[in-house]
Amino acid sequence: MQNRGAIMTFAILLAAVCFYQLSFTWKSKQIEKAAEEYAQGDPAMEFSYLDSISGEVVYNFLGLKKFTYKEVKELELNLGLDLKGGMNVTLEVAGDDLIRALSNYNTDSTFNAALARANELKKESQEDFVTLFGEAFEEIDPNAQLASIFLTLELRDKININTTNSEVLDVIRNETDAAIDNAFNIIRTRIDRFGVAQPNIQQLQTKGRILVELPGVKDQNRVRNLLQGTATLEFWETYENNEVYQYFMQANDKLKEMQNLEKDTTGQTSDTVSDEAGQLQADGQADAVADTAKESSLLSELKSGVTEDSTVTGMEDLENFRQEYPLFAVLNPSTDQSGQLFPGPAVGIAHSRDTARVNEYLSMEQIRSIFPRDMIFKWTANAIDDAGNYFRLIALKVTTRDGRPPLSGEVITDARQDFDQFGSNPEVSMTMNSEGAKTWQRMTKENIGKSIAIVLDNYVRSFPTVQNEISGGRSSITGLESIEEAKDLANILKSGKMPAPARIIQEEIVGPSLGQEAINKSMYSFIIAFVLVLAYMIFFYSRNAGGAANAALLINMLFIIGILASLGATLTLPGIAGIVLTIGMSVDANVLIYERVQEEIMAGKGLKLAIADGYKNAYSAIIDGQVTTLLTGIVLYVFGSGPIKGFATTLIIGILISLFTSIFITRLIFEWRLKRNKKIKFTSAATSQWLRNASIKFLEKRKIAFIISGAFILLGIISLSTRGLNYGIDFKGGQTYVVRFDQDVQVADVQQALFDVYGIAPEVKTFGSANQVRITTVYKVDDDSENVDNEVEELLMKGLQDAGFIDKGVTLEEFTEDYQLSSQKVGATISDDIRKDSVIAISFALIIIFLYILIRFNNWQYSVGAVVALAHDSLIILGIFSMLYNILPFSLEIDQAFIAAILTVLGYSINDTVVVLDRIREYLKLHPKRNREQNIDSAINSTLRRTFSTSLSTAVVLLAIFLFGGATIRGFTFALLVGVIVGTYSSLFVATPIAYEIQLRLSKMATKRKN
Repeated sequence: MQNRGAIMTFAILLAAVCFYQLSFTWKSKQIEKAAEEYAQGDPAMEFSYLDSISGEVVYNFLGLKKFTYKEVKELELNLGLDLKGGMNVTLEVAGDDLIRALSNYNTDSTFNAALARANELKKESQEDFVTLFGEAFEEIDPNAQLASIFLTLELRDKININTTNSEVLDVIRNETDAAIDNAFNIIRTRIDRFGVAQPNIQQLQTKGRILVELPGVKDQNRVRNLLQGTATLEFWETYENNEVYQYFMQANDKLKEMQNLEKDTTGQTSDTVSDEAGQLQADGQADAVADTAKESSLLSELKSGVTEDSTVTGMEDLENFRQEYPLFAVLNPSTDQSGQLFPGPAVGIAHSRDTARVNEYLSMEQIRSIFPRDMIFKWTANAIDDAGNYFRLIALKVTTRDGRPPLSGEVITDARQDFDQFGSNPEVSMTMNSEGAKTWQRMTKENIGKSIAIVLDNYVRSFPTVQNEISGGRSSITGLESIEEAKDLANILKSGKMPAPARIIQEEIVGPSLGQEAINKSMYSFIIAFVLVLAYMIFFYSRNAGGAANAALLINMLFIIGILASLGATLTLPGIAGIVLTIGMSVDANVLIYERVQEEIMAGKGLKLAIADGYKNAYSAIIDGQVTTLLTGIVLYVFGSGPIKGFATTLIIGILISLFTSIFITRLIFEWRLKRNKKIKFTSAATSQWLRNASIKFLEKRKIAFIISGAFILLGIISLSTRGLNYGIDFKGGQTYVVRFDQDVQVADVQQALFDVYGIAPEVKTFGSANQVRITTVYKVDDDSENVDNEVEELLMKGLQDAGFIDKGVTLEEFTEDYQLSSQKVGATISDDIRKDSVIAISFALIIIFLYILIRFNNWQYSVGAVVALAHDSLIILGIFSMLYNILPFSLEIDQAFIAAILTVLGYSINDTVVVLDRIREYLKLHPKRNREQNIDSAINSTLRRTFSTSLSTAVVLLAIFLFGGATIRGFTFALLVGVIVGTYSSLFVATPIAYEIQLRLSKMATKRKN
């Protein structure tokens, strides 16, 4: 074996990387277990404990590098929401709202008709909304000019009366892109302050759509309001630091007095944040969660970092510092090392987990009375340190009678990133309307040398210092550190002019109990499937060869999980199914090699030469088969989303790793044994002759097979035309809830109860046990208003309460936490996209498979036969799903998971077909004098042992997932199980016979032409 040293080095290094990466998952679980034991079942205390050690070093990897808990969490293997519970939301920033906000001529009939037409085109196109609007505008009135509609005050520097429609569209596209980016940044900031561990926020490929994943979220209504709320931009006057410090000293003395009084009364000092602070947190003023730990973070740092030169030198007990300075123990005054106050409105600095404590202190009535009535405080949005731990507290001045800011974002007409007069330093140019310009002139005149705070969503984004009075409404904000900072600030300022509220178009919620059940069941099915495959390989291929394959399989699992963790990929429930399926499919490469080695041994070759030639002769079939499956996995990844993308990721990684372990790892094991003159058996006594000398006349029986296939397809078509398919909400839109009751229920009774509140009958099915149902409704599916999701959920609870299924004293929060295991929403717009993407994905998969076979085998008849076989498999699976839905006791919905199953089946089936075609190609070269029919039959028969082993191992794996993997993926695995059976059949009885039939007819036609 060539390059053995390089292969061993690569394998060892890859294993080391995998162990290193997975060590973070192990450490994270160890810490979380300690937190659970510390909290003794109190989730708030557990979260507070973990939050308190976020920035502390918890892991020292081999003494080489230290990691904080936050860094450990970032490097651990990510679990999908279907495994750990949480909320997955897709939001969309409406393109038509943005375009309307930019225009000044909303009554123009052509303009409004073009917007309506663009919304229709959007359902059938992947183009961005601005492009579709331009096409619609041109289609309705080719002579109309967009410049007249968008010649507004804020766009006058970019558009004039002579600007062409194409140029106007470019301007609009840039403006809407900036608004979408701003909406994304606003949502990201809100989520960062929400206190969720490991949130995932990303812009999707479709412009204007944003994906938000929030693990462990329980307050769903708050999340919906948080994500869909319009940004509030405000301008405030500020106090100077030196004006505020004296009040902080008085506040600290008062706090000390209050705590001493409480200590005298109760004998201990309270360390618990009041409900008032919790309310502040819910309103967006506080960060993360209240600090319920026994020591503040600042105090902890003082303890660990005190030296002789420290500001608390001479204090023998740092607890005295906390008792003497209770406010300054959690809020650092804004001073330099000499104690001099910094200029500006920043009056203090606090760790993120101490901000709630500061808020509590400052909101106490006795403390609040110390400060002037017109003084309020807000935290900065951005941290001052790279770790993102420390935030400034800004003192704002209320100058209006109603307590509102003197200036809001509505007065902004334009804001953009620019450069100063020297062209080197970035700045932001800002323009206001006439009303705003007057107020701005007064504010700047009265605050020269002071700061104006720019506040977005209750957080200070910037506080530039006023250099001089500004008239005319045109200003420049300088002193920015980077172009990116300037662009972000410009987008923030424009959010006042262009409010772009994002609307939820898709939502999925998985309760923590259902997530834990999914983990337990998936692990159970994984272990069963793994043990069955290991046992089968030993049984069929002996302890020698089977043991080598099993060793490769174990290494395969390590590499797959390790690479997933290294890439930061998310492991989902379908992803686990993908790994388990990979187990079955990875056996295929070993089976191909072992069968080839046995043939070489039977041909009289020595063991060493037989192994070398067996591997060499198997490469072609292995690579061709795995590449076709890999192509379908790539298609899945490109067109899938969420859990389906997770399935595709594990499938792709599994295929690539399986190739490496099956070809190289097993070869290294065999060569190691050969060097030590150890015997290697490639079959067991019990299975050595199984299907060894089969002589089935496949081509002779092809017409019988065609009749059987035709009958199944005909039955399927009849069922499809009469019963149709049971489309899931992925394809028709709607909302689905999985609800667990305290007692068994009848689905008809639940359906009637919900009909009474919705006015339309929902679909209700038993989901797993008899006390668990899945409810699907299309009530207000086309309504995209902000509170519609909460309304549907409230009606669901009301209907179940009125019918007596749930106690009437249960609140909505208790219902979503204790009864509602999961929910999913798919809006009409996104369901159209899913349908369209599904058709494209399947069509594209068939095309690339056709082309690959055509290139590899240089025979279009083989390509036609393979694609016909794949169409045959798809139609039969669709027919079975059509005939059996509502009959079998589990869901047979057509959804994204089903499309993933179909594409996987296509990959598996073509893998089988390619192995057969590869052997036919070989036989035709080896035996050119035999007739074609004999060669083809002999080639197919020679692959039967491989087909039997691969199909049986894969089917056994899928059966384990089907039986023990839980109701959530039962329909998905059923489609895969049926697909493996049908795909195996079609590779033997459909693909090759079809190709042979075409070749036979072409030959007869050629003979007739000659005659």
